[in-house]
Amino acid sequence: MGLIPEEIIAQVIDRCDIVDIIGQYVPLKKAGRNFKGHCPFHHEKTPSFMVNPDKQIFHCFGCDVGGNVVGFIMKQERLEFPEAVRMLAGKVNIAIPETNRDHAQTTNMRQLIFNVNTLAAEYFHKNLISDKGAAAKSAREYLKKRKVSLQTVEKFQIGFASDEWDGLITYLRGKKINLGLMEKAGLILAREKGDGYYDRFRNRIIFPILDTQAHHRAFGARAIKNTDGEGSAGAKYINSPETPVYIKGQHLYGFHLAKQAIGQQDFVIIVEGYMDCIMPFQAGVSNIVASLGTALTVEQIRLLHRYTKNVVMLFDMDPAGESAMLRSLDTLIEEGMNVKVAALADGHDPDSFIREYGVEAFRKQVNEAQTLFEYKLGIMMKRYDVKALESKARISGEMLQTIDKFENDILRAGYIKRLGQALMVPEQALMAELKKVRQMTGEKKAFGKVSPPNTPVVEQVRVVESDVLRLLLEEESFIAATKDQIAPGDFQDKRIREVISKIYDLFEQGKEISGANLINSFTDPDMQNMISQLMVKESVMAGDKKKMHADYMSRMKKDRVKLQMKGLQAQIGEAESSGDQNKLDALIKEYNQLLKEVAF
Repeated sequence: MGLIPEEIIAQVIDRCDIVDIIGQYVPLKKAGRNFKGHCPFHHEKTPSFMVNPDKQIFHCFGCDVGGNVVGFIMKQERLEFPEAVRMLAGKVNIAIPETNRDHAQTTNMRQLIFNVNTLAAEYFHKNLISDKGAAAKSAREYLKKRKVSLQTVEKFQIGFASDEWDGLITYLRGKKINLGLMEKAGLILAREKGDGYYDRFRNRIIFPILDTQAHHRAFGARAIKNTDGEGSAGAKYINSPETPVYIKGQHLYGFHLAKQAIGQQDFVIIVEGYMDCIMPFQAGVSNIVASLGTALTVEQIRLLHRYTKNVVMLFDMDPAGESAMLRSLDTLIEEGMNVKVAALADGHDPDSFIREYGVEAFRKQVNEAQTLFEYKLGIMMKRYDVKALESKARISGEMLQTIDKFENDILRAGYIKRLGQALMVPEQALMAELKKVRQMTGEKKAFGKVSPPNTPVVEQVRVVESDVLRLLLEEESFIAATKDQIAPGDFQDKRIREVISKIYDLFEQGKEISGANLINSFTDPDMQNMISQLMVKESVMAGDKKKMHADYMSRMKKDRVKLQMKGLQAQIGEAESSGDQNKLDALIKEYNQLLKEVAF
């Protein structure tokens, strides 16, 4: 993806109405100059989330998150900066030029495939809802038997592919879609003799696979039996092939519906199949997705990581599901996720469990999920005779590979102790084996040393410095006078110093200085939050602003002198210690001169 020109980014921000954009996600009410609502980024009873239409910024005084319209979309939709800008550009009808012809062609092809997939999804859905044929009736009966409601069918856009060889082809041709595009989208197949094409999906229930932006990426299809007992040819489930818009292992079924609940509840339930996701969701479990395969991929995990670090795995407990679970666990740990594993009664998957026992029993199983360590240890101890030394070595080898993937040293130490107790093996022996594991994998992790949490230390903003910054943000006319009298280095607060420096740079370049654009100049969330907090405060700087500015400049200059005096005091002490009288006299003279400036 090419870089987006700076002037286009500015146009997108200027064209967007932040109240309108945020209002699509959060109910807002007018409150003075601002709009107020409940923060979408944390739970709160009293609204503390403010949106300022004049400055086009938002800030929450509950969780201290703030920024401009791009920052809101990045956080709400878990998008990178270019993705957020492109999404907003689409909302305000601004075309983003492509700097690379090949990329432009690829982007155009992707959009064409999204469009044809959307048409195909509409065709399949309409078939399921209104087709009067026996095959469609069988599909409806199947879903009714599985207790899938009409509302759920519509929410997940479930459809039906008829048993015709060219039903979809005929429909799409009527929409002026050519066969080449249908083939690129993976919807049709060429006949072996090369004399035409036929529909890939026939006599199957269709499950559209959508991305986070609700684009139709691909389709899953389940075979059904007709009223005469005949079933669909081929495998029980088939899926779209890889296409320019769909790569296996990069998407999660139901994620576009679940992402908001995942963020709000701060954990996700991961299941295997379409129905395993659909039925709990229908029952009210909205933070659930399906993996669309067996083991989770790194791409899927990183997609989830945008919304939460907490995962509950819920796969079938048959040998295949167990193996898939074990393969996924280590990858989840490597990606920094907190993982638990829930088990259902023998023979049940999430779909059948909820139909038999109800949603509250399902939630109970999820809440009682095991840690992944206990889950894997339990499996290992069932597989091998724990009394045999060879089995203890085998189990410890498997478990130590998992333990070593944890970054937290306290967790690793605790799991080593627990493993030693379970196997009745000394911790020292397990520690020695852990070192061997590291040598084999090339890891050089230090053990037994607790790393301090990586939490940034946020300085307390000095009042006079924040007042100066706020005045400059409200009144650009004071920037030149401030720049002539006060340098960025005169600001003791590091964050304000950086913002002032940026304001001076933009001023020298003759560029517009607005809160929304200034926020865009910083990638550090702490910087963005600090700017938005200053700007969204309801209390307006009232009174004679020229007098305020003069007062601020005087106080800043005195602070600068006091810092210089503090430095001189240290130098005077050194001169006295060394007996350098000439240097001492000069320093005292300079100190007294500064003292007069402060007094004046």
